[in-house]
Amino acid sequence: MHTISPNDLSILLLEPSDTQRKIIMSHLNQEGINSIQTAASISEAKEVIGRHKPDLIVSALHFNDGEAIDLLHFIKGHRDYQDIQFMLVSSECRREQLEIFRQSGVIAILPKPFNSEHLATALNSTVDLINHEELDLSHFDVHNLRVLVVDDSRLARNVIKRTIGNLGIKLITEAVDGEEAISLMQQHMFDLVITDYNMPSVDGLALTQYIRNESTQSHIPILMVSSEANDTHLSNVSSAGVNALCDKPFEPKLVKQILYQLLEE
Repeated sequence: MHTISPNDLSILLLEPSDTQRKIIMSHLNQEGINSIQTAASISEAKEVIGRHKPDLIVSALHFNDGEAIDLLHFIKGHRDYQDIQFMLVSSECRREQLEIFRQSGVIAILPKPFNSEHLATALNSTVDLINHEELDLSHFDVHNLRVLVVDDSRLARNVIKRTIGNLGIKLITEAVDGEEAISLMQQHMFDLVITDYNMPSVDGLALTQYIRNESTQSHIPILMVSSEANDTHLSNVSSAGVNALCDKPFEPKLVKQILYQLLEE
């Protein structure tokens, strides 16, 4: 199978400021990216996408005709555009303002100004989602691996499914929160649980406690995917029995490394 590299990517740069657009284009050029379309508004971006679908959208936060989240929801809700990756570039640093992007499955959130390392990581993550490289496991046939994905965000579940699907995992069951996950685990056996931390009803911590203390699958590996940076929360889930933690937005390469370690133990 032909695999692509970062300089093969087709990018739509969405930025209302001419100055910022030139700066970001310069950074992209330095990373070897030459296929770059530009737009200054949400409506113009939709027109560009309709003419030539990019692999990745690099977007600012605010526009005269809307917000970046409007375009993100547009592409994730359109069957033909769902596989377009989305990178936010913003000077916004308030967690509550950025949380909706983390939960919606963006590939990266870069600060203004960002450095070349931040950009290279995001570009490589995009490439990892486009390319397919199966997990080579000693104890499992990756195609028979049964994974339960638990997240109240449909967009986040879709990103997780696509990421692990690219690794060859096909037997994926979804749950919208910990309560549904518990019900499913009472009826089915799984080889791995990937769960969000913040969820209504039964959150990731309570789900982990149930699995470790009450379920018949108490030794199943648990990967928690969370945008939480609170040390107390992280300490609680670790002591409850989570095997690994991964940030939102996460890097596919890192997810692959974590899953390999969890499933080869």
